[in-house]
Amino acid sequence: MNIKTALFASPALLGLSACVPAAEAAYQTVDVAALHAAQAAGSYVLDVRTPAEYAEGHIEGATLIPLQELGTRTAELPKDRDIYVICRSGNRSAQASELLTGAGFERIINVAGGMGAWQAAGYPVVRP
Repeated sequence: MNIKTALFASPALLGLSACVPAAEAAYQTVDVAALHAAQAAGSYVLDVRTPAEYAEGHIEGATLIPLQELGTRTAELPKDRDIYVICRSGNRSAQASELLTGAGFERIINVAGGMGAWQAAGYPVVRP
């Protein structure tokens, strides 16, 4: 590659792919108020926390599939409706949302702030 070509080469070709902005997420992110409205209307809620965290309190009707099991259990999820993904703080739900969109799911909605924000907003929590 000559100097002129190098000046116009793409960053990825030059090994600078880390400098290229990442593609936009293929999922939406909403706050807990949006989830609360959707949950009241019967939307599908996927909780990706551990069973112990789920037992401490969860959203009524939420389906538990821990993040570490999600890759092998995607067949259990609906592809024809919105899936609101929640965890404790929003980190694992973002990872789960990436995994699901990569698996071909098109209606994934990550919940920012997770159960911490849900409880801080005063929304109801089911405890056994």
